[in-house]
Amino acid sequence: MRDCALVYVVDHDARVRAALRATLEGQGLRTICFADGAAFLLAHRRQDNVCLLADTALPDLKGLSLLLALGATADPLPVIMITDSSDIKMAVGAINAGAVGLLQKPVGAAELIASVMRALAGGLAAADRAVGRRAARNHFEGLTLRQRQIMTMVLAGQPSKIIAADLGISRRTVENHRAAIMRKSGSKSLPALARLALAAGELLPN
Repeated sequence: MRDCALVYVVDHDARVRAALRATLEGQGLRTICFADGAAFLLAHRRQDNVCLLADTALPDLKGLSLLLALGATADPLPVIMITDSSDIKMAVGAINAGAVGLLQKPVGAAELIASVMRALAGGLAAADRAVGRRAARNHFEGLTLRQRQIMTMVLAGQPSKIIAADLGISRRTVENHRAAIMRKSGSKSLPALARLALAAGELLPN
């Protein structure tokens, strides 16, 4: 994982950037540094096996603004915040805004590398889940709104006669829709359909 991993470092202090780069590159991690958040946002492109180390006191994007800017674009980039402060409220705010970790300066080498490796592993796992979710969603693209409605009711355990009564349609129509759902989704059984729907986000876990 380290061979192709990339770590972005965003910190206003040149000495801190140099120290972080030396530690990261000493562990075989490719590192690109920025002095401010705007420069990072301009250069960053979505890719796998990447994480970001960002200071909470950047001159242009104060506090958690960089995290919020990434969140506004739904960017899944794992972010570790680095701070001079021991402010608990700020730490909670960072985690709530999507940070996967919070490190306090001065950061020890072992703690830094462990946090980065966790962030990279988590980012790769999230990317894999996203790929699986998109693949699963493809199975449901051909369903009509009525079929999605009936699928939800079927997977909730409701029998066809109850679904027919609730929707004001015939039982035969429900059965026809059920058959179409199984065919379009490529599912051979209700448990298989349930697993696929759960993977696609069409069904909430219990």
